[in-house]
Amino acid sequence: MKTFLCLTLAACVSAFGLAAGASAYTISINQFVEHKALDEAVRGFKEQLAELGLEVAYNDHVAQADMPTVLQIANQINDEKPDLVLAVATPSAQVTAQRVKDIPILFTAVTDPVDAKLVASTAKPGGNVTGTTDINPVAAQLALIREVQPGAKRIGVVYNAGESNSVVQVQLARKSAADLGLEFVEAVTPDTAGVMAAAQSLVGKVDAIYLPTDNTVIASVESVLKVSLDAKIPVYPSDDGTASQAGPAILSISYYQLGRQTGRMAARILTEGAKPADIPVEEQTEFTLIVNPGYAEKFGIQIPEAVLSRAQVTVQ
Repeated sequence: MKTFLCLTLAACVSAFGLAAGASAYTISINQFVEHKALDEAVRGFKEQLAELGLEVAYNDHVAQADMPTVLQIANQINDEKPDLVLAVATPSAQVTAQRVKDIPILFTAVTDPVDAKLVASTAKPGGNVTGTTDINPVAAQLALIREVQPGAKRIGVVYNAGESNSVVQVQLARKSAADLGLEFVEAVTPDTAGVMAAAQSLVGKVDAIYLPTDNTVIASVESVLKVSLDAKIPVYPSDDGTASQAGPAILSISYYQLGRQTGRMAARILTEGAKPADIPVEEQTEFTLIVNPGYAEKFGIQIPEAVLSRAQVTVQ
């Protein structure tokens, strides 16, 4: 388990009227694994609170995708008795919610908090848990693959069926693929060690690989990228953190902005006494179209002008 202490000092006067130098708060973080998307969510969370003028001491814990460690962290957080807990990604949020009952919990990077049994409903969470969802525009993402590769007939996916967030996205992708007339081929891995084998099982069976925001797979995305490059099968990730490495074109939320959004919710709880039970789960409504012409060229793909003209970000 990776555990370290980081002190973030107030930088400015908050929108809530809290001046720099106000009473310090303690926040414990249970992050499932280190990868760029989740790291960006945590960075956005911390920077938002600093900009709002809150002085916060952080107990940072990263489980490195190991479920026994997730449980150990949750138990340790109970001993730390922080003012608030941030649970990052579905597995960490589920275990934290099961173990921590008397402290406000905010989750982020959770795809379906109702399916994960974190909240009673997104409108009225109930209990001591609420937060932000990273649900993807799955149908639009698959439609984008079809637009970029109009000749594609078979779409593959690599995911961990043990992550409920991934199961939800794959169910949506399965339906969207059928609506688009695409064959949908699934490759399941139980852990990071099996990611490469799962990706290899798709070789010769698919024309493109779609990656949902699966923490297990993204933590070992280099394995998928190697297989795809060797087999000349382009990969379309769902997170902006992987956009510099893969994806002729991807449609993504910003995990950094998602973290900032969660930070604003934390400020309401810490400074206004808001209760998680009464704070609706929030999601992003705007998505970023990112194109990577250099990556596309490796696979002989010419990104359509209609896609290039809509892109908000071009990876150089």
